[in-house]
Amino acid sequence: MKYFLSILFIALILATACKNRSDVFHDSGNAIIASGKMPGVAIDNSKTIHVVYGKSDSLLYSYSSDQGKTFSDPSLISVLPKLMARAMRGPQVVATTDGLSVTACNTSGDIFSFVKNGSGNWLQTARVNDVDTVAKENLMALSGDGQIVFAVWLDLRNKHNQIFGSQSTDGGKTWSKNILIYASPDTTVCECCKPSVKVKGKDVYVMFRNWLQGNRDPYLIHSRDGGLHFEQAKKLGNGSWALNGCPMDGGALVLDQHGNPRTVWNRKGTIYACNPGMEEQKVGEGKSCTVELIHGENAYAWVNKGNVIVQSPGGAQKDLEKGELPIIKRINDDQVICIWQHNNQIHKTILSL
Repeated sequence: MKYFLSILFIALILATACKNRSDVFHDSGNAIIASGKMPGVAIDNSKTIHVVYGKSDSLLYSYSSDQGKTFSDPSLISVLPKLMARAMRGPQVVATTDGLSVTACNTSGDIFSFVKNGSGNWLQTARVNDVDTVAKENLMALSGDGQIVFAVWLDLRNKHNQIFGSQSTDGGKTWSKNILIYASPDTTVCECCKPSVKVKGKDVYVMFRNWLQGNRDPYLIHSRDGGLHFEQAKKLGNGSWALNGCPMDGGALVLDQHGNPRTVWNRKGTIYACNPGMEEQKVGEGKSCTVELIHGENAYAWVNKGNVIVQSPGGAQKDLEKGELPIIKRINDDQVICIWQHNNQIHKTILSL
């Protein structure tokens, strides 16, 4: 009997170790959420999944209250003439303590703001950019914590692309005077790569692809006072990418449970992960990468040869078939949802560990 109990105890330990390694993904199968392009995804404290996306000039919204199993029929946030929703350029969404904050850009280069309040109504609020038509690249990102929301974008008000930002302290209803976050000493940052931003408390981290001495390398810049002032931008990784052109791939950023940044990005078609100040580590081959945390460890998604790939913290990979621009979000301790676009449709699958 003691021998049997010892064997059972060891088996339980091994099973727990395997689970904690997160080395296997099981997916629920590919399903279509809606017709549209360029989804943005947020998950609130109640685990409701919110998706915004574009379809022609319509800014649309769908949600799931059952952890991604089903999604609501699309509803209209607003008709925005010349809405930009293609080529990494699409609406952004973040969950706040009062509801949702959404930003969307038109082809002229103006960033519009919308909020969904407690009654469920969508309201257009103040414009984010305080100088007309300066976000002509339409490359922007949004993040928040509580009622604090921070937007970043590529800005042309000084004739060359620079990283600008704006803070909202009321969940997206009003926006601060625009802040110059970074200006390249070599004239411009990489002009076709989307920046990333993450907010936790008063910490704001912005990741962008720079252009220094011909190199298109990712940089990270940090604010400790909610985005009022930023420290010196620091290069990520040891290698460089000399390129006479734009990779059109900005990478992604996540903050761990201690508020420390973790980054992932593409260099010459290879995906690398990197913590600031440390050497980069190869993840895989491809582009359009993103990162999420599961049990405190990194899970990744990217595109390789036209297929969406998801990799567990343990290194197991899952091919989710054809697609572009994947986003992964943790929906509970054992599952993530991956959302991507393909053939003008928004796809999703749930992956269990």
